[in-house]
Amino acid sequence: MNGPYDDSTDVYLRMNSKSKSSSTFSTRRQFLKSAVKGAVATAALGALHPFTARAAGGVEKPALKFGFIKLTDCAPLVIALENGYFEDEGLFVSLEAQANWKILLDRVISGELDGAHMLAGQPIAATIGIGTKANVITPFSMDLNGNGITVSNDLWKQMQQADPKLNGPNPPHPISAESLVPIVKRYKDAGSPLKFGMVFPVSTHNYYLRYWLAAAGISPGYYINGDTTGTTNADVLLSVTPPPQMPATLAQGTIQGYCVGEPWNEQAVFKGIGVAVITDYEIWKNNPEKVFGITENWSNQNPQTLIAVVKALIRAGQWLDASHENRVKACKILSQPQYVGADEQIIAHSMTGSFAYQKTDIRSLPDFNVFFRYFATYPFYSDCIWFLTQMRRWGQIAANKPDNWYADTAKQVYRPDIYVKAANTLVAEGKIKPGDIPQTDGFKAPDGNFIDAITFDARKPNDYLKQFKAGLKS
Repeated sequence: MNGPYDDSTDVYLRMNSKSKSSSTFSTRRQFLKSAVKGAVATAALGALHPFTARAAGGVEKPALKFGFIKLTDCAPLVIALENGYFEDEGLFVSLEAQANWKILLDRVISGELDGAHMLAGQPIAATIGIGTKANVITPFSMDLNGNGITVSNDLWKQMQQADPKLNGPNPPHPISAESLVPIVKRYKDAGSPLKFGMVFPVSTHNYYLRYWLAAAGISPGYYINGDTTGTTNADVLLSVTPPPQMPATLAQGTIQGYCVGEPWNEQAVFKGIGVAVITDYEIWKNNPEKVFGITENWSNQNPQTLIAVVKALIRAGQWLDASHENRVKACKILSQPQYVGADEQIIAHSMTGSFAYQKTDIRSLPDFNVFFRYFATYPFYSDCIWFLTQMRRWGQIAANKPDNWYADTAKQVYRPDIYVKAANTLVAEGKIKPGDIPQTDGFKAPDGNFIDAITFDARKPNDYLKQFKAGLKS
């Protein structure tokens, strides 16, 4: 496996095997800039002579721009770039941070971005017409877990008063929302409901926050009767806040809590702004998180390019989970301003096997971020179906749907066929093992590892929905 910083001369010679001159690039950045210029020229020539473009590396579009949001789970894209895995596939990639999830999705759909680090719900919602209508697919799951729910210091004190078990420097975990019940009632009765932030209406954060609240009997509201805010019949008001703005918004008192990915929970803890009460790993063990998304049209136009991209991303995920040393290196890379731009030590708290709920309560959590283990990169139909059930549960899908609709939709959006082609090529090249690819039809076994112990069977989504006390049912 290549190290985290491949020698640019080696890359140059591999890409240009006929040249053995001493002309090299002094830095990766210099190399990459020159390579991109060459890729653009090759692409232009390829428009007139397709064979020439394909001969340059077998990909239809070598120069690519991908979008991301400043979260640690953008790591596979960043590592694929920094470790030279994209270059190994004949790709010259630039990464561009986006202001929010809506802008990111819109730019992928418009073609301004070739693809992006996406919320798992975004390709699903776009395909079925929630918000924006466009056929967006994913052939790659970027990670498992990685989120947390943080509350303000003041709300934490009220939770401790409501539940004495939460007093002390190391309260028992997982912490349910039970202690919030009397607090929520008090605020609502006073005409000023508690406000929580989440990052997007179809985000995992919205669904995991709703799941946690509803498991304690707190209504997070419904998207019904034309209510696009999802606050109908709500006990707590949920609203959208971009991830990097979460800590500041909490500190200002605009919201009393939020659900977000890292490093924005840990930043609140170490800046003394709030307390991280629970991780999504404790809400649903090894839950699916972000995906790599592209439009179906882009995929159809660039099939070999997409396989090359997925190959590079699989290798990045493998490297991230290969060792503690690699995670430490990743934290340093991610801390750079063009990527996550947060303090390296704050990023390291969650990325290197621990999680700080409070400064006094730092615990071992080796699976908080998973990028390759447990077949994390495989786009399972089951994952897509779970998100669809939550869209139906809270009213984003307005009408009842039969079980086969859930399966058919999952097969339209999640594309393990593309993933398997890429992974099999890596096996043939000796870069991953055959056992790294799951032997599956895309459906996981029934899973009961939820905070409320309700079992999810992706083959029976309507039976799953019937088990919940709160939420719309078939």
